Amino acid sequence: MGRISRPRPGFKRSTPGIVLQISRNCGYARSGMERVAHARRAGGASWSSIAGLAVRIAVALPGSYGLAVATAFLVARALPASRVEAATTASLLAFLAIPAAAIWAFAASTAWRAVAGVAGPALLFGALAWLLGPRP
Repeated sequence: MGRISRPRPGFKRSTPGIVLQISRNCGYARSGMERVAHARRAGGASWSSIAGLAVRIAVALPGSYGLAVATAFLVARALPASRVEAATTASLLAFLAIPAAAIWAFAASTAWRAVAGVAGPALLFGALAWLLGPRP
């Protein structure tokens, strides 16, 4: 549904345009932070939105650290370099996993996707590093 916008007095529009009215719920999946903000505007946060935010915080803080450790562990074992060079390179790459996991924790559409998106790769990387075995 649209309405024809009227120009302000003294403002000349070159082409007439239609301003679309966009409803609050546009049909797209809201992220977790948008749901919490919407719940607060609607008269208070529900317990489910508070629990979802708590899960996201728990995933973002220790989950990002776990993903970084698993990433460093896997990269250090997989690189065909000396131990010192492999550990240094793995540590530098693992620092990229921390903000990526934190961003994913709050950008995922549900709290369960946030958990799966951080814990899944961390468990996978840890298992692959364990399967590679100790470095010779």
